[in-house]
Amino acid sequence: MTTSETDAPPLPTPPARSVRTAGPGLAVAVLLGAAATWVGILVPVVGGPVVGIVLGVLCRELLLRRAPWSVNLDTGARIASKQVLQAAVVLLGLGLSLSQVLATGRSALPVMLGTLAVGLAGAAVLGRRLGLDRETRTLVGVGTAICGASAIAATSAVIGASEVAVATSVTTIFLFNALAAVLFPVVGHLLGLSQAAFGLWAGTAVNDASSVVAAGTVFGASALATAVVVKLTRTLMIVPITLTLAVGAHRRARAAAGAAGQRGPTVRWTRLVPPFLVLFLVAAAVNSAHAVPTTWQPGLAWTARLLTAVALAGVGLLTPVEGLRRAGWRPLALGGALWLAVASSSLALQGLTGRL
Repeated sequence: MTTSETDAPPLPTPPARSVRTAGPGLAVAVLLGAAATWVGILVPVVGGPVVGIVLGVLCRELLLRRAPWSVNLDTGARIASKQVLQAAVVLLGLGLSLSQVLATGRSALPVMLGTLAVGLAGAAVLGRRLGLDRETRTLVGVGTAICGASAIAATSAVIGASEVAVATSVTTIFLFNALAAVLFPVVGHLLGLSQAAFGLWAGTAVNDASSVVAAGTVFGASALATAVVVKLTRTLMIVPITLTLAVGAHRRARAAAGAAGQRGPTVRWTRLVPPFLVLFLVAAAVNSAHAVPTTWQPGLAWTARLLTAVALAGVGLLTPVEGLRRAGWRPLALGGALWLAVASSSLALQGLTGRL
């Protein structure tokens, strides 16, 4: 064999072969995601994303590792966990309205920004103390401080988090979401919170939208309306936080390359600002301009939930149980501590700003 033959770049995979390779995994992820979405509709507190990731892990363990046949699902599952995930984030933008964010008023912003700072700073400090890797503590932090599975989805796509880190973080956030949906209305009544105060508390301290709606519905209609608007405002925080994380990841990559005596990655806007985040902002702007008919919103929201469940089913198909076992109790400890810190700081900030 000649030198030119050995040095030649590999030929690109034919499209038909790529489809055959990705098809099985993508089909399984879609089926699991659809089933998870159905379960999420029946049990909103649990939610489709959590069910999707659980079904994906179970499928990997029961059907692939213990079955007498061998099926390669990794290629399709990886497409679901990345491209489908990014599409779900973009669709999420079509459900947001910048005008609703402005309508929350300046008085609510100190509480929202304060709890955001508590959640992110607490994740960085306590996560490091607990010995958690950067990916896991970052994902648990944004999931608690911003908006649960949606924030984890967007952030994992930016920082390139491992499947184990995503699965661990989503599972951790789910546990405290479920507790919040049950406990927040009870505690709110015990504290004598007004409808507006409880709505702001739930909107800033409960992670996932389904649990925010569940808690607000139990407490009262006015509380629910406030909580949903505050939750939408928190969701928009995905953009500045993920951009900051993207810049940090780029700088670490350049520093690591420099330490190894290599040239770091070139600066491209697609590295610092992933295209799907730009599309997310465009989608939010389009909806803010009332270009999306209100009759489309239920269908768009359902499609976003379905795509998120499909994506996390793909994450589950790529997640080894051994990795979850190795994570142990530390992510749960971090999630619990952050949940309590954000909830208590929300009430404290409301007291300081005269909203209680």
